Amino acid sequence: MTDDPALDTLFLPFRTGALAWPAEDRALFLGARAGAALAEFASPALACEQSFRPQAAALERAGLAVSTRVEGRFPLVLVLPPRQREAARALLARALDQAEPGGTVVASLANTDGARSVEEDLARLAGPVESRSKNRCRVFWAQPSDDTGDPALRAEWAALDAPRPVAGGRFLSRPGLFAWDRIDPGSALLAAHLPSDLKGRGADLGAGFGFLAAEVLERCPEVTALDLYEAEAKALELARRNLEPYAGRAELDFLWHDVAAGLMPGRRYHFIVTNPPFHEGGRADRHDLGRAFIAAAAAALRPKGRLWLVANRHLPYEAALEQAFTMVRRVADDGAYKVIEAAKGAR
Repeated sequence: MTDDPALDTLFLPFRTGALAWPAEDRALFLGARAGAALAEFASPALACEQSFRPQAAALERAGLAVSTRVEGRFPLVLVLPPRQREAARALLARALDQAEPGGTVVASLANTDGARSVEEDLARLAGPVESRSKNRCRVFWAQPSDDTGDPALRAEWAALDAPRPVAGGRFLSRPGLFAWDRIDPGSALLAAHLPSDLKGRGADLGAGFGFLAAEVLERCPEVTALDLYEAEAKALELARRNLEPYAGRAELDFLWHDVAAGLMPGRRYHFIVTNPPFHEGGRADRHDLGRAFIAAAAAALRPKGRLWLVANRHLPYEAALEQAFTMVRRVADDGAYKVIEAAKGAR
């Protein structure tokens, strides 16, 4: 189990006695992540919310109840806010809305991810806040009442992560997603070089809010089916809405799935497009994620199937591509991103 300082620090007030764990263990955990610190307090009454499939799967393996959205009010609401400011503010507002009267909201964040700013945000919403520091993180909590905080600001911030038009109104997106407010330049470069002869059943790995999938359907009239694989449920729901205009054009399937664990068993594809992620949680490059996407694509492509991939120019994927495919060629390179086509020969 990987080290998670923010998760460990989140439970510091309960270990030291600064806060009491609620009776009957009733608590809500927004942005829940599995880990040894959580195992100390895990119970069937703990409701975990997590929309990112790899982390949701880890919670399930730990025997915890997990959902992409939990409703209701709780005496204790735990929060691991995201780094994106608007998404973090919206999550704090939700936490306060879902705390019972007299309840407690507790949040934790790494110092380098803006912990002090998020603590100040909680104070603006809820009134007086207490905090502690450990593991280069801060844990902070509030016990709001009717005469503390700013209800109008809470309502304003609760709407900050609502879906909104981007790319001139062509797509819906929301804060907290990858490149949420624009078309990612790597994906745009790949779309510009997609051939029009892609056909049959294809897949988009890491589909986001659906930009690449829409471009495939616009440019390739012989595509009959397209599976969108996306680990973030919030992005996948937007992709479903964004691709509604193409519903009669091809068979579409939207899969909440961790591509790094392999694609859906039994599904084989004539082509795959992808802009693989190379970060997960932290800021360091995760080359293994891109290599896992390449391996998953190679395993799921039919003989002579084609992979179209875009990546940051510095990412070292060529060796993995050459090992998995019989043909690899660089189609485009704009100095920041590279587009690569790879194909499987008949074996």
